[in-house]
Amino acid sequence: MKKQRLKDTAFCRLGILFAFTVSLVLVLLSVPRTAPFSDNDSASLDRESQSKLNLSLLSVARGNQMSVKLHRRNSFPPRNLDLYPNLAKDRVVIVLYVHNRPQYLRVTVESLSKVQGISETLLIVSQDGYYEEMNKIVESIRFCQVKQIHSPYSPHVFKGSFPGTTAKDCKNKGGEKGCVGDPDQYGNHRSPKIVSLKHHWWWMMNTVWDGLEETRGHDGHLLFIEEDHFLFPNAYRNIQTLARLKGVKCPECFAANLAPSDVKSRGEGFDSLVAERMGNVGYSFNRSVWESIHGKAREFCYFDDYNWDITMWATVFPSFGSPVYTLRGPRTSAVHFGKCGLHQGTGGDGDCIDNGMVNIEVKETDRGVNVKEEWGVRVFEHQPGYKAGFKGWGGWGDGRDRRLCLDFATMYRFTSRDASP
Repeated sequence: MKKQRLKDTAFCRLGILFAFTVSLVLVLLSVPRTAPFSDNDSASLDRESQSKLNLSLLSVARGNQMSVKLHRRNSFPPRNLDLYPNLAKDRVVIVLYVHNRPQYLRVTVESLSKVQGISETLLIVSQDGYYEEMNKIVESIRFCQVKQIHSPYSPHVFKGSFPGTTAKDCKNKGGEKGCVGDPDQYGNHRSPKIVSLKHHWWWMMNTVWDGLEETRGHDGHLLFIEEDHFLFPNAYRNIQTLARLKGVKCPECFAANLAPSDVKSRGEGFDSLVAERMGNVGYSFNRSVWESIHGKAREFCYFDDYNWDITMWATVFPSFGSPVYTLRGPRTSAVHFGKCGLHQGTGGDGDCIDNGMVNIEVKETDRGVNVKEEWGVRVFEHQPGYKAGFKGWGGWGDGRDRRLCLDFATMYRFTSRDASP
């Protein structure tokens, strides 16, 4: 009798364990999967959307499964539509250009969460390829509509083929016999990691202006920031004000900026607006300016410098035929993280982050709009910086990079599309 009771108890425990295991499996299956890819990435697209998607995918990527799936993901709708179903009519869409520095992105996102008016607009995060930790940070955003796009042409997406590194790539000055690739003006061959900076920026510009459903019909300003930019609480309201005043106060201005062109400056603090050379921290412009930039695609793609901003200053802007001014306030609303940037490493003076802790002072005047409509404009002429005549730092001499760059300019403009050789 005792043995029977022990046997029944064992069966009972086994049954409980089985029931618990089944329940756990069901729970796990019911949890939404956060894996980066699935086989049904394009299942929700209608035939017309899928056709446009296929047309805009360049031939260099069509044999790469990860690249194709990243391209499909870029057509997904923004997140948080349930929280913020409507956008303001006078919105300035914010575009955040990121690579793979999660410690910086966390600081930038935290600063954005405190920006007044951020819930009225759309935030687009453009990632150079796919990095899971970066993706998780973006997916945690709850303070506005957010759309994440991924460059499907990032070198790390291509293992053993262009735009990544190939076995036949030339590596040394002079080149090995039978190797593939053209040297830059200094005799150096391409570095995929370096050229991706310029490729990503140009792909992003063409995508947000011409490719995305959410912005290709937007004629207003887009504000561009990066993963190592800290925005003050008044940044969005200030850029709205500057964008509105630009046509009246400075008709010759191409853009509006949140920060001085000198990244070390916090501004002059006087009671006046400033027109100066366009900076690369918190810059914004509208579609007509984009069309002018797009019209200089060949100049951009053939200039031998891997930096997008130096390329703009040294060849694209000078080709416009007149000084390219931007309008800004007398006090910055955005700062760069100083010497903690991509190329300089860590340490040094200036605004920076140390071990993930931010060291940027936000004063009371930085919390509310501090740009006034009654102010006049001071024009800063003959400022130092890269200008026409500068030959470039190199790194951009390979014909393959130049052709890919030109393809980015036509990937959404199907009537002018030329296939890459």
